Amino acid sequence: MRKTIHHPDQDIIIKEALGRIDSPARRRFLKGSLTLGGLSLLTGCDLSDSAGVEGALRRIDRFNDRVQAWLFDPKRLAPIYAESLITRPFPFNAFYGLNRVPQVDADSFRLEVTGLVADRHPWTLTELRALPQTDQVTRHICVEGWSAIGKWGGVPFHVFLKRIGADLNARYVGFKCADDYYTSIDMPTALHPQTQLTLTYDGETLPARYGFPMKIRIPTKLGYKNPKHVQAIFVTNSYPGGYWEDQGYNWFGGS
Repeated sequence: MRKTIHHPDQDIIIKEALGRIDSPARRRFLKGSLTLGGLSLLTGCDLSDSAGVEGALRRIDRFNDRVQAWLFDPKRLAPIYAESLITRPFPFNAFYGLNRVPQVDADSFRLEVTGLVADRHPWTLTELRALPQTDQVTRHICVEGWSAIGKWGGVPFHVFLKRIGADLNARYVGFKCADDYYTSIDMPTALHPQTQLTLTYDGETLPARYGFPMKIRIPTKLGYKNPKHVQAIFVTNSYPGGYWEDQGYNWFGGS
């Protein structure tokens, strides 16, 4: 029989663990039922030191990712809104100030494509704009607690992936950006009908503050999974991580 674990910082440890679980409903459930011993049983980690706590939190994150991936329905659409509900002005949000927004030259821009793809030629904006385009009015949900509705236009991402001959059985699609941001998503999310290689905002060329020359719009994900100023896309079976994910944010990031 496993002995119940007692620790002088039990309340602090549980609070930190709960803070790393991003579903409010799941946090409320665990808050009423989780003990330090239960956390140890759930994760299989020794919580007698800080390394054990961090290991437990990492296992909870991985468990959270697996549950979200299992619950994800690739056919279920995020809500679509009327244009009259668009948030004006749409908020600027980044890990830096507006004065540091990258200024990318449209004429010299080339989208790099690498990894498990058949066609690795760099794409110009002219080539990207020649692909089939769609619009969506969807809600951006920020992990900080605010949301806003915007109108985004561009190439359905599944169309682009098929055009470049991506291995659609690969596990991940990763993104590198002009502002040194990076993130990655699972392939089912990449193939979701609303995931978009975005080139316009509200009917106009995508402004720099919103991610020019292109961003990836994913209305089924939280905002930090929607990279801006994208310069490179790669398809891989190796876990790519992400800017915030490598600092402890949930990787799946479903909204």
